[in-house]
Amino acid sequence: MTDTTLADLGWSEAFARQLTAGEETLKPMRVAEVHRDRLRALGSTGDAMLIPSERAGAYAVGDWVLSDGTSALRRLDPATDLTRKAAGHTVERQRIAANIDTIAVVTSCNADFNLARLERYLALIASAGCLPPVVLTKADLVEDADDYRRQAEKLSPLVTALALNAKDMEDAGRLTAWCGPGRTLALVGSSGVGKTTLRNALTEQTAATAGIREDDAKGRHTTTFRSLVRTRAGGWLIDTPGMRELQLADAQDGIGEVFDDITEIAAQCRFNDCAHDTEPGCAIRAALDAGHIDPDRLKRWQKLMLEDRYNSESLSQTRSRQKAFGKMVKGGQARGRQKRNQGR
Repeated sequence: MTDTTLADLGWSEAFARQLTAGEETLKPMRVAEVHRDRLRALGSTGDAMLIPSERAGAYAVGDWVLSDGTSALRRLDPATDLTRKAAGHTVERQRIAANIDTIAVVTSCNADFNLARLERYLALIASAGCLPPVVLTKADLVEDADDYRRQAEKLSPLVTALALNAKDMEDAGRLTAWCGPGRTLALVGSSGVGKTTLRNALTEQTAATAGIREDDAKGRHTTTFRSLVRTRAGGWLIDTPGMRELQLADAQDGIGEVFDDITEIAAQCRFNDCAHDTEPGCAIRAALDAGHIDPDRLKRWQKLMLEDRYNSESLSQTRSRQKAFGKMVKGGQARGRQKRNQGR
């Protein structure tokens, strides 16, 4: 790795512009793994284990940090940032990966193929500002893989779908255009769809893979944590563990891009706050009655918009409470110092 340049790692002028006076002597390094109390980072002189200056959850694989060789002194603002609402009842945002050029949604030509889940992933990726190809694995096991490909590409004009056999090196090589020198590709999707198999084909690694349950095509976790890995094509790959829960927050723009056909019609409604139910002048209801909108797709759009609005408001309220608590703590500390000074 000693012959790797910053440009090879994805460094660009956008990151260089973030450097301030006095930071010229620090080393830019890219986070390859996030551990509880350490970061494994890659740089032009090799890799290093760094002490983070923020809590572990503040970092994501793919971040750029400035280091003195021992600590990650400052984290630079990411060019792209893949996030979701944290799983469960926790009201906070979880960072998944950063500074990615392309995020491929990996699903398979079997019972795992799910239009609603694909739309959810696509909205998340659009919100992150990345390209969103859909990779359909196990194409060799079905009679008409093109049918799956057509269904995926109908979801959004943003989508390019590929049907392939992940175990075939030549077939998997069709992804190399997205992970060439200086470029980063991330793989997201359910467990058992072939992400690890694709990772092995695109990199020099030989990570273990696991099969699927025959009754429901559900997979088993083989990737247990995210990591930045060099590809055979000279770029970088981030493989992510299968995500059983994928809640959206602050993703209204991404939802709008994926459902642009519906959002364009909704903009023609008489009222800006139209609920698309019984309001007069509702363009959505008119298009639905005329057969111009798929009713199932409309329901999925409404569900995502409602979920995003609820989670976004919850996160905003949590941030406000945290900010108020921080001010209260700082105020208490200041008053304590003042009393101590008066006592002298």
